[in-house]
Amino acid sequence: MSTGFFEGIEPQKFVGPDSKAELGFRHYNPDEVVLGKRMEDHLRFAVAYWHSFAWEGGDPFGGQTLIRPWHPQDDMGRAKMKADVAFEMFEILGAPFYCWHDADIRPEQGIYAENLATLEEITDYLGEKQEASNVELLWGTANMFSHRRWMGGASTNPDPDVFAYAAATVKGCLDATMKLGGHNYVLWGGREGYETLLNTDLSCELDNMGRFLNMVVDYKHKIGFKGAILVEPKPQEPSKHQYDYDAATCIGFLRKYGLENEVKLNLEQGHAILAGHSFEHEIAVAAAEGMLGSIDMNRNDYQSGWDTDQFPNNVPEVALAYYHILKAGGLNSGGTNFDAKIRRQSIDPVDLIASHVGGMDICARGLKAAAAMLEDGGLEAFLAERYAGWSTDGAKAMLNSDLASIQARVLAEGINPEPRSGRQERLENYVNRFV
Repeated sequence: MSTGFFEGIEPQKFVGPDSKAELGFRHYNPDEVVLGKRMEDHLRFAVAYWHSFAWEGGDPFGGQTLIRPWHPQDDMGRAKMKADVAFEMFEILGAPFYCWHDADIRPEQGIYAENLATLEEITDYLGEKQEASNVELLWGTANMFSHRRWMGGASTNPDPDVFAYAAATVKGCLDATMKLGGHNYVLWGGREGYETLLNTDLSCELDNMGRFLNMVVDYKHKIGFKGAILVEPKPQEPSKHQYDYDAATCIGFLRKYGLENEVKLNLEQGHAILAGHSFEHEIAVAAAEGMLGSIDMNRNDYQSGWDTDQFPNNVPEVALAYYHILKAGGLNSGGTNFDAKIRRQSIDPVDLIASHVGGMDICARGLKAAAAMLEDGGLEAFLAERYAGWSTDGAKAMLNSDLASIQARVLAEGINPEPRSGRQERLENYVNRFV
């Protein structure tokens, strides 16, 4: 049943690259087979509840610009109205998944028992919406960064009562995620970091954060949740120093606390940029360690120094990201969540649809380019040639020897290697043939 919010907007269909229509998919064809798998099953698109429906259009210098009938989000009537509009949009887009924080889907009550009651009520309502549609929950998570109680962190807070409130909140959210058939559960430590070391006990906070995450994993197994537990790296913002800075930092943390076989990573394009990396770098690092779980697709404004969460529009960047995802075997239980928001001046309902359609098309183009590169094999052939020396018996024996033996061999054989070209420009030209 139509809510009227998207009045006049029809479900989006594949219209082909030559269409002049404003809406419609030029490149995303859910049933197109890429590397033996439907495009929809490769990409597993999800809509972010927070940016699309909870965000009111504010920025650090100005307040609300998006006037929605479910704003302010302060009672269950509006929460259910928001859910009605959200599922109508999912159906218009043909998006198979969505994601939420608890604070996106229920009003903030302040008292935990009341927050839990409203979360359970909206969970039942969302369950009904899911049953009436083909939409599933990619992942749920807890917002433990917006309310003032979290200003000193959640699991890393110096106050044990805040740790307790956080633990109770995650339990409730994990229960809700499991009840809704969620494929994953994400923990993003929005304020798990510090502003100054003058008031911070690093070892205490990191140990508590490690213990907290172990509790989450233990509870997952206790209730039989089959989805993956994911953590999401992000540097600097909002804390000056985030403990979950980038993929490598998170992997080191997980290993320190014995979680490397239990927890994977949810990686975001914008967060990679804030950490001084490319998205493909973060994906490749996680994949190399067997910890690639899911992705948040967006982009930052390269002229701004903060997380602008814009929809993707750079095919070469996206293609290289999916190249490493495909090499790693795909996203499995993860997906492509649009952790992206329309601009605060884009106030029309159709802007919500157009932004997602454009992002889905960019990802489809990137996926097809990545698949074509893999099928062509040019990059893999170059890597095999460049590192061929390491497959020889001599190189393998060297790695099992010692410095003195290696020195003796260099002296005896007069080894004096000449540098070989890395061919970067030629490889960049190769990639450009596909994008």
